[in-house]
Amino acid sequence: MRVSEYYNLGRNQASLSFIDVDIKNDTKLFVNARAIRQLESDWGQHCEYLISSFFDAAIGSIKNGNDAEALEILSQLKEPNETHLGLSEGESDGRGLGPKKARHIWQSLRQSKAVKTGLLSDLEDTVLLVGGISVDILSDIVTNIIRGPLITFTQEVCEDLGIPVEEGVASGPIWNPTTKDWDEEFVNLPVADGDKLILVPKSIVRIDADYNVGKYYRSYVLEAMKRDELSRNSELVHTIKSGKKKGQRDVYKTELEKKYGSQQKAVSIKYTDEHPDVLLKYKAEHSAPTPALSHRQIAEAQGLPMPNWDQLLKAVLKCEPGRKAAYEYEDAITNLLTAVFYPVLVEPEKQSPLHGGLKRVDLRFTNYARSGFYEWLARHYSCSYVFVECKNFGEELGNPEIDQIAMRFSKDRGQFGMVVCRSVENWDKLNARCIAAAKDSHGYVIVLTDDDLKVLINECSDNLMQTYEFPTLWRKFNQLVL
Repeated sequence: MRVSEYYNLGRNQASLSFIDVDIKNDTKLFVNARAIRQLESDWGQHCEYLISSFFDAAIGSIKNGNDAEALEILSQLKEPNETHLGLSEGESDGRGLGPKKARHIWQSLRQSKAVKTGLLSDLEDTVLLVGGISVDILSDIVTNIIRGPLITFTQEVCEDLGIPVEEGVASGPIWNPTTKDWDEEFVNLPVADGDKLILVPKSIVRIDADYNVGKYYRSYVLEAMKRDELSRNSELVHTIKSGKKKGQRDVYKTELEKKYGSQQKAVSIKYTDEHPDVLLKYKAEHSAPTPALSHRQIAEAQGLPMPNWDQLLKAVLKCEPGRKAAYEYEDAITNLLTAVFYPVLVEPEKQSPLHGGLKRVDLRFTNYARSGFYEWLARHYSCSYVFVECKNFGEELGNPEIDQIAMRFSKDRGQFGMVVCRSVENWDKLNARCIAAAKDSHGYVIVLTDDDLKVLINECSDNLMQTYEFPTLWRKFNQLVL
């Protein structure tokens, strides 16, 4: 049973900001440190700061010869069963990260030449250079480090969706960047069937680590070894005697593995210690983080169906125009747009406060785009956040509605937003209002009606969404600037 089912949330994975995990079993997805670095929100930056602080503290202690301090820092790492992400078969049972594994990691770090030389520069590097750390262990380490922000995220989700929480739940170890140590508190968290839950934003999970030791070994380490053998004209060098490559020299990977060993990680660590340029080349060529998971990838990892676009749209269309159904309409729009714009817009926040709470906007997204319309928009205009106002009016939009959202804009927050309404009778007049706001440097506002939402759904169904171009948004935006 998934979180959404257990708490009868009335929505599925596509409209949720977190991974809708099974409350007992693990989902084979992993928290990704580099994905966190892509988030330009305050929450993401705080998580990044915690990761850097932990890495500096642990590695710094080892470099300074303070083994007891380093071991104490690492020994608090535990498998975070409360997130239900990872590789456990059946119920989440804590067979991964724990005191024994933490001690093994500590020993590997102590013996690592890459630690001493500073070649190990990021937590993600450990997947390639530290024995005992795999994608699931790295995910568990990162989860431990950002447990504090994850608890805050969970509490906010619970408040927004009406998920009940229990008081006085043990938080588990929380990294304190000031003391460089772990704290533990009693907090409010949901408890499902006797087990506490910590929810994880779907924007920071991936199917695998960005760095892959198998690819590093095969395509970089073995290839570098091959060049070494060729340059020395060693006994492993063969001259091809026939075929199109006759006369060329070659080194067979099977013989390299026989000479140096076939344990990919152990061989990679040893060779990288002696040839750090190989790692630098690999990292330079893999500097771009993997994109956020699509709806399809998440659905396949969980064994769930794809988003039900018809159901999401019907929830909007059934709302009776007028103030009486304003909150119902806002909820329906939030669910629909969260699904439509994911994974380029993430972290939906309803009734988001601005100016210290003096103003609010119905819905705010963080711009996470790495391609398509929103990526282009962020490169050419201020668009860190995207704002949405929901107007379940039975009457025509006027200047006050356009001015209202424009007043939420700023160069730091972003200068692009959408007003979602039921219908428009005079598009020429409304477009003139939006164009005037843009020309007066008040920001860029586009209007989406029920009919526009239907077109967006069709674009998603036609797989245009895979490029995240959103032709409807391009067309409306171009009317403002061309």
